Amino acid sequence: MTLERSKPNLRVSVIGAGSWGTALAIMAARAGHDVKLWSRNTDVVISIQRARTNSIYLTGIVVPENVFVSSDLSPVLRDADLVVMAAPSHVVRSLLERIGGEIAERTVLVNSAKGIEVETGNRISEIAKEILLAGSFVCLSGPSFAKEVVLDHPTAIVAASSDPEAARFVQAALSYKNFRVYTNGDVIGTELGGSVKNVMAIGAGMVSGLGLGANSLAALITRGLAEMTRLAISQGGQLETMMGLAGLGDLVLTCTGSLSRNRFVGEQLARGRTIAEITSEMTEIAEGLNTTRAVKTLADLSGVEMPIVNEVNDVLYRGKRVRDAVNALMSRPLRDEI
Repeated sequence: MTLERSKPNLRVSVIGAGSWGTALAIMAARAGHDVKLWSRNTDVVISIQRARTNSIYLTGIVVPENVFVSSDLSPVLRDADLVVMAAPSHVVRSLLERIGGEIAERTVLVNSAKGIEVETGNRISEIAKEILLAGSFVCLSGPSFAKEVVLDHPTAIVAASSDPEAARFVQAALSYKNFRVYTNGDVIGTELGGSVKNVMAIGAGMVSGLGLGANSLAALITRGLAEMTRLAISQGGQLETMMGLAGLGDLVLTCTGSLSRNRFVGEQLARGRTIAEITSEMTEIAEGLNTTRAVKTLADLSGVEMPIVNEVNDVLYRGKRVRDAVNALMSRPLRDEI
């Protein structure tokens, strides 16, 4: 398959109109493409159609006129050059099963969801390969808060694919002004970095919620990166990826940024609130809640030591107190760093 890197006015379909899906649609439209955006939420569709803003997930940002929005998948997918999956990871399988027959073989599928399927432990690329069987797959990941992207803050992310031409195609299509897309060939490392960092961000939030300082946060980020790297390499990922945008970059952002939903969850847990109380107030999903279970299962099956993941899992699903989880990490047997 030959992809035209410089082709103007691509037909870009974005599936999912949360903050990130809306941001990607806006950036693609600003780059001059014809964009179609799908949302299952009719309130979102009506808001964009009438006021040209997503009043639920990305308030105060104008959605360009060249973004068509609908709750009907068929017209959104028709003749698409790029289909960007921007829905939460736990619904990606069902969405791919719905749209699989409507995606042409020439269409490039881009996934921006950061998670692992809890029931199977599969990464999104594995789910896509199972369901679609053909076509090019690109994973889009890296340190990127939606609101900062649409406010034109300089942002760098990565498009990863086993098909270098497809990665470069997405790079050319989505890069625009201060939104810079790099490429790499390590889908495994890119997907795992984007997923596991959400678990670490919950841990970082717990540290913050306990009132601990920069020393503690720096330690958690550094040791969290070591855990992420061990898991990624065990699955066939590359060390260089974990030191890059999809690994270290995304980890630092999500563990320190005030816009991080996963960090927010950890902070609130440390202050004594329950998961039900916290999530009832959130308009979007904190991927780390489901991903924690999936990562722990994958690590256990692979024989990979991930003590931070284990402690976050115990807090989330076994009733452990946050303070006790931190104490457990600090009282582990002494060992060499590397």
